[in-house]
Amino acid sequence: MEKSAIKNGIVVKESEAVLPVTYREMQYSFSVYEALRVLGGHIVHLDDHLKRLAFSCAAINLTHPFSDKMIKDSLESLIEADGIGDASVRILIVGGPDPKLFITYTELLSYPESYYSDGIDCTLYRGERFLPEAKTSNLLMQYIALEEAKRKGAFEALLVNRKGYVLEGTRSNFYGISGNRLYTAPDEMVLSGITRISVLKAAKTLGLTVEYMPPTDKNLHMFDSLFISSTSMGAMPVNRIDGIAMPRTAWPLIGEICKLERQWE
Repeated sequence: MEKSAIKNGIVVKESEAVLPVTYREMQYSFSVYEALRVLGGHIVHLDDHLKRLAFSCAAINLTHPFSDKMIKDSLESLIEADGIGDASVRILIVGGPDPKLFITYTELLSYPESYYSDGIDCTLYRGERFLPEAKTSNLLMQYIALEEAKRKGAFEALLVNRKGYVLEGTRSNFYGISGNRLYTAPDEMVLSGITRISVLKAAKTLGLTVEYMPPTDKNLHMFDSLFISSTSMGAMPVNRIDGIAMPRTAWPLIGEICKLERQWE
């Protein structure tokens, strides 16, 4: 049976949640999105996601008629229509004279336990996101960087700006731990992920001081440990960057951060 989706607040077949290829705003990626999780029929951190969705719209002057209540009701209608238990959900708003709202879902994205116990490999990619604070559909650079990382056998690509700061991943936030301090880029330089909020809260709960100063491509090896986070990943330790092994001293602490973040869902 074909899955359902939402188009402008109405439950439709997934195959009907489409736009013509000639739709100008789609051609120009004039759209914003949120990716969130549903666990046991419960939408995780929904209010935070809706707040960021509204912020992203405002950041690119995308005006739309869809209220938070309408989006919440649409999500609940979709969950009820297909009896969704656990899933990864995507909310997409396409702007223009006649804005469109789409909500679709896929099987819940999860990762092998080894990614948490053995860490993941990353590469460095020289590039900066356009309007980093907004979660827009302008993802060409991230796509290129991630595909390059995959060709090298890595899980994620970390974006390095012109000053050498390692700001974030193509689909994750990035952190370094040194002693009792956690280092990460300031909010205005990256997409402040919903999970990042919980990660920083967990770090403070565990006694770490948060320093809003990103690691650089020259000092990565000087941290006790490095890790990434996202909605689907939680917090994952970094094992190697560009084939070079990174320190593992703070991996137990990263595990505690991940555990706390997941408890707060």
